[in-house]
Amino acid sequence: MIFDSFGQAQSVFLWAGFVIALIMGAVVNKTNFCTMGAVSDWVNMGDTGRLRAWLFAAAVAMLGVAVLEYFGLARPDAAFPPYRANQLVWLENLLGGLMFGVGMTLASGCGNKTLIRIGGGNLKSVMVFAVIAVIAYYMINPFPNSDKTLFTILFYDWIRPAAVTLSTKQDLGAIVGGENPASARLALGVVIALALIAFALKSEDFRKSFDNILGGLVVGLAVLAAWYVTSNIMVRAEGETYTLQNFVAEQWDLLASPEDVRPAQAVTVSPQSYTFINPMGQTLGYAMGGFNKALLTFGVMSVFGVVLGSFLWALISRSFKIEWFASVRDFVNHLIGAILMGFGGVLAMGCTIGQAVTGVSTLAVGSIITFVAIVLGSAITMKVQYYKMVYESEATFYKAFVTALVDMKLLPAGMRKLEAV
Repeated sequence: MIFDSFGQAQSVFLWAGFVIALIMGAVVNKTNFCTMGAVSDWVNMGDTGRLRAWLFAAAVAMLGVAVLEYFGLARPDAAFPPYRANQLVWLENLLGGLMFGVGMTLASGCGNKTLIRIGGGNLKSVMVFAVIAVIAYYMINPFPNSDKTLFTILFYDWIRPAAVTLSTKQDLGAIVGGENPASARLALGVVIALALIAFALKSEDFRKSFDNILGGLVVGLAVLAAWYVTSNIMVRAEGETYTLQNFVAEQWDLLASPEDVRPAQAVTVSPQSYTFINPMGQTLGYAMGGFNKALLTFGVMSVFGVVLGSFLWALISRSFKIEWFASVRDFVNHLIGAILMGFGGVLAMGCTIGQAVTGVSTLAVGSIITFVAIVLGSAITMKVQYYKMVYESEATFYKAFVTALVDMKLLPAGMRKLEAV
């Protein structure tokens, strides 16, 4: 997809992200594809249907990226955010993932689900969105009249020194493949993806669930489609072809037309796919900037697309319903959850879609760590909530937490404080 002007290329780049997100939003609402719900079903009922749908989505995206990248049709090496950076910020992935997992459980859903619920009329999720947006924005952008961000104030000095700089990019293909990462990425991507697909389809209940299969398939294909589109939009100028990022960063002053609007940051027109925490912050920045087109990004368009897609399905299915907090406790839980998701999603460089599907599709080690940490944080939180509900006053947080860790086989059985239920 080569265009003769940056404006045309940018328009397709943004609107493609919106349309794909709109389809994804409608299907996710229709099928109840929910990563927090997936963990809940597994932990509380032993039902792995939605968990398999989540893994199926990751597998579809991973298989597609492996093939497309091998043939030069996807460029995750140049991605925004940089999933494959050679600096492995493992502690940020781990801590951020745990925080996000706890947060999405308290707030009744991840970043994507928050947008889906907004489209369906849930006003609780509007508050969650606003809190996440403010935190995500100031985790990356400095406070007014300052050079400090929430990240530099709260995290940088103690968490960044734990980062490990690798001699290769951090994806499994580069680590295993040595001087031939391309073939290793293809082989590993295909093998791991097929194994995940086989695991998902092994369940007869999953195979019989149209919604679980459709939800996983569409989310995976949406992530893949975004990788393809954003990797292949180019600009032709004076006989040369440029990627959008290179055009903005290196050729703008020489080749841009007067009517072109320069993006505030060149990296925002890099190859990318769906993630929802940082884009919530970008959406706030876009609004604060007076809806300046220079601040309009793929991420902002994806936020609008998912909400609208969910809203349209809610109208079609007549499921649109205004919801508000049931109690003060419900409000506090959602508030704390939103705060944790805002911090955790930026620290971990993504959410249950942004890391556990989009990031994992690149085989990045940091994405895999985040995926595991999100599931662990969510599962432990649900266990704690369950024990406190069953045992009421007898179950202090400490007892419920230790027992939850025993249930998750993270502590020896002899440390159990409450009888299993």
